Amino acid sequence: MTSALHTSSITSLPLLARGKVRDNYAVGNDRILMVASDRLSAFDVIMGEPIPGKGELLTQMALFWFGKLGHLCPNHLTGEVPESVVDSAEVQQVVGRSMLVQRLKPLPIEAVVRGYLAGSGWKEYQDTQSVCGVPLPAGLKNASRLPQPIYTPAAKAEMGEHDENITYEKTVEMVGPDLAAKIRDTSIAIYAEAAKIALAKGMIIADTKFEFGLDPQGRLVLMDEVLTPDSSRYWPVEGYDAAFARGDNPPSYDKQFVRDWLEQVRIDGKPWDKKPPAPKLPQDVIEKTAGKYREALERLTT
Repeated sequence: MTSALHTSSITSLPLLARGKVRDNYAVGNDRILMVASDRLSAFDVIMGEPIPGKGELLTQMALFWFGKLGHLCPNHLTGEVPESVVDSAEVQQVVGRSMLVQRLKPLPIEAVVRGYLAGSGWKEYQDTQSVCGVPLPAGLKNASRLPQPIYTPAAKAEMGEHDENITYEKTVEMVGPDLAAKIRDTSIAIYAEAAKIALAKGMIIADTKFEFGLDPQGRLVLMDEVLTPDSSRYWPVEGYDAAFARGDNPPSYDKQFVRDWLEQVRIDGKPWDKKPPAPKLPQDVIEKTAGKYREALERLTT
């Protein structure tokens, strides 16, 4: 791994946007250089300390999945080497952590698929016995496996805001019935295939979110990151049964470790209010979080 990169500073290309993790640069009018930094956000606040190697691990994991799932949906990769579009002095910021992708018309929908009941889905189920308008059987518990995967979309929020869970009918209003159905059916098919591959490696994908765009011909294209621990809830199979029996959240391969630490930290005797600036992460939390990301990639790809 190279040294940690909190924020890229590429001057040979115009900066389009900085997200929570990725810095996007324009390459002509038809391509984007996506640089995955080592930034980490929790509760929609970006931490001041980077997680060394995280951007490379996320990129390698996304590339692994794009390679496995191309038969189900075209993706945004151009096949070109990202280092080829920056100045030689900037290559070190790009190598191993970047993708050179098509510029698409992004769709305003987060395509969320759940195979298990967890997180906001579990909270909603307890109130309504449904998730995003999808009715579910009675008697399910936290981390229950669902009878079949369900599609529970969200509307993309502005930077720093929370995505808003919406019904499928709302997506029909947003993009029309044909495209809404294609997004739903493609998302469920991708999740089902990925869940099968991950399970063979001893990992459960509890839920995930996909992003799609339209290319100039109007085709649906899978874009952004895919099936990384930042966009998906991964559980090791060996920890699942005991946690489920207790009603606890199973151990996970994501930033839950950081979230848990932030929940118990005290600033002047009070809990953190989950607004910037974030508390300074201790070195052991940084190292353990980096280890979780590394273990997820190694387990999946070896």
